[in-house]
Order: sequence, then structure tokens, then C-alpha cells
Amino acid sequence: MANQAPTARQSNSARTGTIISAIVLLLIYQGYSLSIAGVAAPWIAKSFLLSQAQLAELFAWMSISAFGSLVLARLADRVGRRKIILFCLSLAPLLSAGAALARDPRLFAAFEILIAALLGGSVSSAIVLLAEELDVKQRARGQAAAALASAIGGVLSYIVIPFLLQWGYSWRWLLAPCVAGIVLVLPIALMLPERTPLMRRIAHDPAPKTHVWDIFHPLYRKRAIALLVCAALDTMAGTAVNGWLYFQAVSIIGLSPRMASTIVVTGMVVGMLGFPLGAWTSERFGRVPTVMYAGGAAWLGAIAFYLGPPVGVTWPLIWLLVGYCWFKFGSSVMTVGANSAATELFPDGLRTTMVGVQGITGAIFSMLAQVIIAALIGPLGGLPRVVRYFALLGFPSALIFGLYIDETRGLPLAIASREQEWSAAHGMRPELQVEAPAHPDLGEIR
Repeated sequence: MANQAPTARQSNSARTGTIISAIVLLLIYQGYSLSIAGVAAPWIAKSFLLSQAQLAELFAWMSISAFGSLVLARLADRVGRRKIILFCLSLAPLLSAGAALARDPRLFAAFEILIAALLGGSVSSAIVLLAEELDVKQRARGQAAAALASAIGGVLSYIVIPFLLQWGYSWRWLLAPCVAGIVLVLPIALMLPERTPLMRRIAHDPAPKTHVWDIFHPLYRKRAIALLVCAALDTMAGTAVNGWLYFQAVSIIGLSPRMASTIVVTGMVVGMLGFPLGAWTSERFGRVPTVMYAGGAAWLGAIAFYLGPPVGVTWPLIWLLVGYCWFKFGSSVMTVGANSAATELFPDGLRTTMVGVQGITGAIFSMLAQVIIAALIGPLGGLPRVVRYFALLGFPSALIFGLYIDETRGLPLAIASREQEWSAAHGMRPELQVEAPAHPDLGEIR
């Protein structure tokens, strides 16, 4: 008996490491694939002979991918996370090949919309799978690893594009690694678990009677409304700050493209250091304080960047670099806490659905933000001032999260998500209620 506990811990640790490794591979691929359109925007415009307005319109249409991601997120709650992840990962490389070969901007946009929808759906499933499969002490660290992987993938395209241009290759070659991602399907299939708590529930009840609007059930209404309001405010603030940062650096402040890229890449690298810190603070102090304080403080860096260096500052570039690094670092810390909380607050039949609805909210308010920014640039006296006003929206978002989101630190997933209350409200028999994964220290939660 004495040797059984260490053996169980080792087995659980190996299983956890395998799951996290699979999700990390998936999210590096996702982060890289979804960053290509933004990184290659100047060359996409040249290839398709698009004006700035036409390019902006093209990218706006791409936002409708969030609706496809919601459909996939909803399916993941019905048929299982693993099936959706593998389905999306199998199709995305084929569509990437289509995007690379497209010679019409509308066809290119169609491929990109489908790719973003598939990868959005797979990511929703992946972060929820982490919450469901990791034990209570590892969930925040799992979310940190996932966020870090996505960030690493996102920065890779910034590293690749200068070499492609220097060697005389088209921006379309950025899509080559996306096409090669087909080789990830088999190893990720072998690494992801087939028997999960959700799949055991589905085996008994293959057609759970839940709907998208069940996120507003009285048990979850306060949580859902608060998360969606935060998603709307953060999206508007983030769209303004991130969407116009390169333009601010080059066209308004007057930095060279190389210097502006250096600031962006440095900020993204520094931001990655925030993920492990976010995991630590989420476990040490809680998800809610992490989001409220780190998230609120992050926007100070964004405001400082768009204020620009004060007159008389000896090293103006240091001001810009520190401001942007502050923003990215704080945002990364906040992301871990927010993802940990969001995946723990809803029952298994609604987890990826809620993530998908947040994606829809983000897409809508991202488009709305750009429309409002364009309308306010003249009346408010320029882009920097408009973006600073938008960045202020991050503060009420952090406050709302702190006031209305329940703390889940240290709680078993079934308790944090009110699984038993949800099951009872839907008349499910006890044997059909979801089981939490076994943990050698906590035992099996039923």
C-alpha cells in the first residue's frame, strides 16, 4: 500500500505532462497561424492591390470567424474536446494551403475566416480540456503554459518575415509551416486522452439538453454577464492599443520600422515572463485579485506609450519600451487568471460554449471599436488621444471582474462550477453527473 501512492502520483504526473505537451504544440501552431494576416498586412495589400481602407475592410470581414468558433465550441460540449481539436487540426493545414495559393482577396479572406474559426474552436476546447484534466493545484499552471505557447507562436511570424523578405521570398511562404502542421495530428491524437469525464458523461447521455442561452441560467447569470461585459470592455481597449501601436510608433512618433519592430518583439518577449507569474499569483492569491490588480495596472503602460515621451526625456525610446513592456507583462499575468477563472466557472456542458460566446463578444466589439475610433479621431484631436480614452476602459473591466466574479482558487472543478446544482436543476440522475479526474492527494471527486 505504501508504494501505491507514489506510483499513482507518478502516473498522474506523466499523464498531466502529456496533456500539457499536446496543448502546447497545438497553441504554438495556433498562435503562429493566426498572427500571419496581421504581420503580413503590408505585403498582402500589395499582392491584392488593396488600399488601406480596403485592407481594413478585408480584416473586418475576417472577424466573422468568431461565429464559426462558437459553433465548434458548442459541438465540443456535445461530442467532446478531443474530437473537435483533431477535426480542426486536420482541416486547418489544408485551408492554409488554399490561402497560400489564393489570387483573389475574397478567396483569401474566405480561407482565413475558416482557418480562424477552426483554430478558435480548437483553442476553446484546449483550454477547457486543461481545466478538466488537471488537478486543482495545476490548473493555473496549465493555463499559463497554454498562454505562453500561444504567445511564442505569435512572435515567431515576426522573426520569420524579415528573413523571407531578405531572401526574396513572398509573404505567402509564411503559410508553409501552417500547411506542415498536418504532421501534428497523429502525435497530438496519441497524446490527448480518450477517456475524459465529459466523454464518460456523454456515453451515458449522448444528447445533453443544454442550449447556448443556458449560460444565463440563474446559477450562472451573474458570472456570464460579468465575463461578457469584461470581454467587451477589454476588447475595445485592446483593439485600440494593439491595433494602432505600430502605426503610432512609425507614423506619429516617427520611429523607423526596424526600431518599431524591435519594441514590439521585445515587449512580446517580456510579456511571456508574465505567464508563470500569473500562474503563481493565481494559486497564491487567487484568480480574481490577479485579474483585478495586474489587469488594471497593465493599462497604465498602454496609456504611457500613447502619451509618448515627455519633453526633455533623455532616452525617449526607453520610455516607449518600458511602457509597452509594462502593458504586455501585466496583460500576460491577467490572461492566466482570467482563463483559469473562466474555464472553472461553468459546468462541463457549457464550458467551451462560454468561451465561444466570449469570442463572439470580442469580434463584435473589436469591429465596433474601430468604427468609433475612426469617427472620433477628428473631434478629439488625433489618434493618440482617442486610444488613451479607449485604454481607460480596462479599469472598469478590472473592477467589474473583482466585484462580480467568484473566486475558484483551490476548489475542485465540480464545486467551482456548481456541477451538482446544475445537474439537479436539469433532472440528471447522480450516475450521469460528471466525474472530476482522480488525484492521488484528493481522492476521486464525484
